Amino acid sequence: MRSTAEVNGQTIHFTDSGGDYPAVMFAHGFFLDHTMFDAQVEQLSNRFRCIAWDQRGFGETPVTGPFSYWDSAQDAVALLDHLQIDQAAFVGMSQGGFLSLRAALTCTERVRGVVLIGSEAGINTVEEKEGYRQVFDQWQSNGPLGDVGQFVGNLLFGDPALTEQWLPVWEARDRSSLIHPVEALLSRDDITSQLSDITCPVLVIHGTDDVAITIDKAEFVAATVPDCRGLVRVRGAGHSPNMTHPAEVNSALVQFLDELAV
Repeated sequence: MRSTAEVNGQTIHFTDSGGDYPAVMFAHGFFLDHTMFDAQVEQLSNRFRCIAWDQRGFGETPVTGPFSYWDSAQDAVALLDHLQIDQAAFVGMSQGGFLSLRAALTCTERVRGVVLIGSEAGINTVEEKEGYRQVFDQWQSNGPLGDVGQFVGNLLFGDPALTEQWLPVWEARDRSSLIHPVEALLSRDDITSQLSDITCPVLVIHGTDDVAITIDKAEFVAATVPDCRGLVRVRGAGHSPNMTHPAEVNSALVQFLDELAV
């Protein structure tokens, strides 16, 4: 079911597979939207209630002003309230992982577990921020159909077919909608020192060939959170292993979610 919720002062677009199953909240990465989890929702929805939502400035969810990933975490929890769901497992890819960790820190009783896919707890270096700003400036000026779109697609997927699939989606979107999300991404705070405060179970999934967020950062999270249930290294995968290697990611997800449901 596709729907809209007026929550936390925002208009959030989402899909909900429904049912009385344990709930799973899917939070997408930068440049993407809730459809990046289609392969997971398709396989898991017969056993779990899958909610996949568009964050501020992406998909069909508008953005009206500055925000942080702490705000995005509250958006997710407010969506749970709207759906009358007491607790959910949070599955977050890249920036979706940023908000999922913050939800686990601020709303402990609402987050049953966290799955990080291609994500981390730290921040970008000064050099990385400068490089990303150049990419975003080119995106704003020229759109995604030139070299910058290919660069972003390679960074996210490492798969030309997926890049070609997403290029027309990106071109159809209002470029100005990225202005506030870019600031949220590049100005996010470092929460590595707070990882030891996360008490829920955590599963870390990461592509071995991820150049956007290198695997050593995932290894740090896995070694630091108190209840890490494993680090799944997806061989040959880049930043979006759930899209390029769905079978391997889905298998790890189901095992983790089944453990939470016991």
